[in-house]
Amino acid sequence: MSFLDKAKDFLDKHDEQVDQALEKVGDEVDKRTGHKYTQHIDRGVDEAQKRTGEGDTRP
Repeated sequence: MSFLDKAKDFLDKHDEQVDQALEKVGDEVDKRTGHKYTQHIDRGVDEAQKRTGEGDTRP
């Protein structure tokens, strides 16, 4: 099993924790940029959350 396979497996098994971490990272980036790019950061976090985890995948 390669590193990427292990990473994908981890993301699938821990979807809620990954989504929470992405949200926290987005909030920190938003804070450090002085809330200038809130809309862009939120969109990026939302897209990342859609692409991680088994529950978020869509056919």
